Amino acid sequence: MDRVRDLASKKAAVIFTKSSCCMCHSIKQLFYELGASPAVHELDNESYGREMEWALRSLGCHPSVPAVFIGGRFVGTSKDVISLHVDGSLKQMLKDAKAIWF
Repeated sequence: MDRVRDLASKKAAVIFTKSSCCMCHSIKQLFYELGASPAVHELDNESYGREMEWALRSLGCHPSVPAVFIGGRFVGTSKDVISLHVDGSLKQMLKDAKAIWF
């Protein structure tokens, strides 16, 4: 859990993913289109990926990826991020965390 929290707090936007996950790819693309450059941690390519996946599940991530943190705070999975984008609050969250400038 500490490793996940540490990585999540190092950058304004952080996404935990798996390289084979299509929703992970979609969420990363959404962030890039909004002008953010998130830190991306692919759990299937990380030496402690399995432990981080269990930590994300304990935070309530079901499925475990994508798991999104903005400003060091857990935002949720793809369903949560898409809902925030649709209601217009995702962009403001990214601005407030200084993940995007405009």
